[in-house]
Amino acid sequence: MELLPRSPAEFGSARYWDRFFRQRGQRPFEWYGAFPELCPVLHKYVRPRDKVLVVGCGNSELSEQMYDMGMCEDIVNIDISDAVIRQMRERSASTRPKMSYLLMDMLQMDFPEAHFQVVLDKGTLDALLTDEEEATLGKVDQMFAEISRVLQVGGRYLCVSLAQAHVLKKAVEYFSQEGWVVRVHQVASSGDKQQFVLPVFMYVMTKFRKIPGSAAQILEICPEEQDKPMRVESTEQLVAAVKDRQHYALLCSQISKTPCREQVSLDLCDKESGKPRYTLHVVDSPSVKPSRDNHFAIFIIPQGRETEWLFGTEEGRRQLAASAGVGRLLTVALHREQHYEGMAGIQAELSGKVMELAPPGLPARQQQVPFLSVGGDIGVRAVRHCGSSPLSGEFVVEDVKGDGTCYFRRLIFLQNRNVVQSEARLLAPTPLPGQKKRRKDKKKASPTEPPGAIDKSYLCCEHHKAMVAGLCLLGGPDALPGELAVLVVGLGGGSLPLFVHDYFSQARVAVVEIDPSMLEVATRWFGFSQGDRMQVHVSDGLDYVAKLAAEAPAQYDAVMFDVDSKDLTVGMSCPPPAFVEKPFLQKVKTILRPEGVFVLNLVCRDARLKESVLATLRDVFPLLYVRRIQGEVNEILFCQPGPAGRRDPAELGARARALEGALRQPGRPWDSSYALADVLQAVHIL
Repeated sequence: MELLPRSPAEFGSARYWDRFFRQRGQRPFEWYGAFPELCPVLHKYVRPRDKVLVVGCGNSELSEQMYDMGMCEDIVNIDISDAVIRQMRERSASTRPKMSYLLMDMLQMDFPEAHFQVVLDKGTLDALLTDEEEATLGKVDQMFAEISRVLQVGGRYLCVSLAQAHVLKKAVEYFSQEGWVVRVHQVASSGDKQQFVLPVFMYVMTKFRKIPGSAAQILEICPEEQDKPMRVESTEQLVAAVKDRQHYALLCSQISKTPCREQVSLDLCDKESGKPRYTLHVVDSPSVKPSRDNHFAIFIIPQGRETEWLFGTEEGRRQLAASAGVGRLLTVALHREQHYEGMAGIQAELSGKVMELAPPGLPARQQQVPFLSVGGDIGVRAVRHCGSSPLSGEFVVEDVKGDGTCYFRRLIFLQNRNVVQSEARLLAPTPLPGQKKRRKDKKKASPTEPPGAIDKSYLCCEHHKAMVAGLCLLGGPDALPGELAVLVVGLGGGSLPLFVHDYFSQARVAVVEIDPSMLEVATRWFGFSQGDRMQVHVSDGLDYVAKLAAEAPAQYDAVMFDVDSKDLTVGMSCPPPAFVEKPFLQKVKTILRPEGVFVLNLVCRDARLKESVLATLRDVFPLLYVRRIQGEVNEILFCQPGPAGRRDPAELGARARALEGALRQPGRPWDSSYALADVLQAVHIL
């Protein structure tokens, strides 16, 4: 501890460094790694005939090793500590005749202009730039000016640093403004226990003549796992890219020592585009007692299934890790913008990286970590359409393979890419009459070939099934709904209004959708169509309902809200808050008939906000039922204008069975998962 400075300012004091090196003696002090770690990068920028200046050399062995390995011999080392210069002269005088050590201040060097091809700095800038006080920044500017003066055009300033944000920003801004090319390398670690948890970087500043009037900057970063540099547009982007790598190193250090109390999430990005390629979750299972081979495993989530409860929620991933029986499970989600070469390709790509996230105490015999998946494959995902709109932002329509042999079409809003906005099951292609079946020896259809038509009879979303079941609340004591007027706010892919239209043959359905792009998507990709009993109104739902309340009250038997919120900062993603404010809910009540029902899909993670919404609903609607969707945040609320519609659970079950029987018509598909009575068994009166 006595070797540490009493204040950061002492890092610039010759007296401090004299005392430091006298107390340390002959033992080399290697700032930020030794020659083996730095050598691969140094080899790129130091040539045997270069004249090299090492500023703030200390008693590091770096110059000696560069000399001994034949990297270069014409090396001049300078330092402000007389003690270390005398020590290093004695060490190299007889064995390295072409290398010299000089007592000199790098802020005022005696060398002529353009004297060196390389200036090498290992930790000296970090030691000098300890704060951002005016005096300190003045010294740094002086240091940079002197380095610039003694370097030839085309020469390189190589600075080894921990790349603290203020240090990196200062260096990059100074030299890029001078017209130099700036590249930052991450230095590969040796794998041994390092003095610093943070990774080490080398700034490579290449001197060019400044072109008057030119504001162009060339800024690049070269991560340790690749040779090809990546161009960035600004100093801020370069600092952010370095910070990402520092955070990753800290994360790896932390989770290699202790189990994760909470699940850790991170993205691994594509080297070329910089876009996320894999999303990883680190899930530790304290209840699993590690044995010989169950410390660590990797689970590849099949494409398109990352939104399922088992893979897309913390509780689901905990259950998955427990069922896998491993102490640490690393789940890996694949991104739709990326191409993957099967399970073997993914394993080859991830094998080195995942070991950096291994749990503490991983036995040496388990260096081959098992890769797991569902069915042993990576699933199928085919993007059918990419689009954007001013209201919904960027979105994609994609086909994915579900569990088993079924395929599904999904609408995803990319601002919330882990949520399926709309989903429909695809029918398997059927041969035309007289058409021969495909011979077995013929080439099978590619997963990216156009699939079959939309299965309009199937409701993929559990909350849609509950919303349909709520229609049994309509009608008198012994009557089921016949002629119906239904208003649906929020179109999405159109599966909910389509189902009501097709299965309630006397229903007239009006749909309100604010985004005309969604009407195009539903029509083109989800089999939606308008007709005599189905009309879409492109309008803001708030305005449409307000206009109806003023001009045509009490005209709907059912009003259904299934509309998402674009504001991700609110703890309620469905509906937007304005749709559950009391004045608007009173307008919704106005357009309902006395025996009607208002059905609301509520997705609210904020407990206080949800309680406030429920209180407002109770103020407006005397009768309120709720159906919670298992494994999801969704809650379906059934609201009725008068208490006369109150029914006990037995009556609700009987009406649901009767409604289901009426909907099951000969020749009309019906899925057994629609058990409406089972849906309503879980309904509670609030």
